[in-house]
Amino acid sequence: MSLPKLKYETSVVTFIQFIVMSFLYSMINLGSIITSCKGQSYNCVSNSISSITLSIVIIVAFCCLWLLGYYVQYRRSQRLALLLIMIEFGIFIVELFDAHHYPNLLSLITSLIDVLLAGWVMILAIRLYRAKGGRIVSRNRRQKY
Repeated sequence: MSLPKLKYETSVVTFIQFIVMSFLYSMINLGSIITSCKGQSYNCVSNSISSITLSIVIIVAFCCLWLLGYYVQYRRSQRLALLLIMIEFGIFIVELFDAHHYPNLLSLITSLIDVLLAGWVMILAIRLYRAKGGRIVSRNRRQKY
């Protein structure tokens, strides 16, 4: 099995982003639950509920982003590609801010990985947007006469 050439495959990259970010944010929230339940037991229940809710919201958000990446790839729509670019740019900015103000090492690593993945998706979506629904070509070929 060969690895796919990721020139325009936003569905694959957004799926990778969905899996990685869901896992990392779940680990961050699990760490938050463990920390709050160790020290102060009266905050344990409320922090657990809010952390689990936040994990579910983040997983649903990245799942929706994965579906958008799928539709951008297979419909080759410029509007959907532009929407994906704008959403990923927003994620990029938020995660850069989070990386600058990280509370622990896992949060820093998560933010940096998400910055890289958001940048990768933006590059692929820009290539699809510039193709205007056509084929993605990596270089200009000279025509033979």
